[in-house]
Amino acid sequence: MGGPEIERLIALLSKLPGLGPRSARRAALKLLQQPELRMLPLATALAEAARATRTCALCGNLDSRDPCTVCADPHRDRSIICVVEGVGDLWALERAHVHRGLYHVLGGTLSALAGQGPDDLNLRPLVARLEDGGVGEVILALGATVDGATTAHWLIDRLRTFDVVISRVAQGVPMGGALDVLDDGTLAAALKARR
Repeated sequence: MGGPEIERLIALLSKLPGLGPRSARRAALKLLQQPELRMLPLATALAEAARATRTCALCGNLDSRDPCTVCADPHRDRSIICVVEGVGDLWALERAHVHRGLYHVLGGTLSALAGQGPDDLNLRPLVARLEDGGVGEVILALGATVDGATTAHWLIDRLRTFDVVISRVAQGVPMGGALDVLDDGTLAAALKARR
């Protein structure tokens, strides 16, 4: 195959989500075939992003600024905070252009199996924002998993003392989904959350 440098490149690429060893080999080959056009610009972009990226102290987003672009945007509705599990969820909502308020990244969910408890979640900045006032609604946009549901119930109990509306994103039948292939939990959630 290749020398140790190429094997190291393949090994590192294979650790990326969606890339196994075979896909990593194909990506490495493509990069190596035209290093001036593909690999060197990628290496420069990776180094620049590594140096510039920081975590927003307000919401937990990753950006090259702190506060992040979302938190700094004066056109955002500051009365609504959407709580998400991770930065990828925030980016997905932004890509869909469905939320014009602010966000808060928890950095995970409560999980007994993974040993993740309340102290492991990024909750203090959210509580501080609620204590400062001006927030009227907190949307819990957590995954439809046991850990997501557990975390949502825990957050509802924790945030109940604040004068805010706490809502959850709807769960159930996806667009284009057929009822006969959905699991019982999804069907139950869809019927329960009907409108």
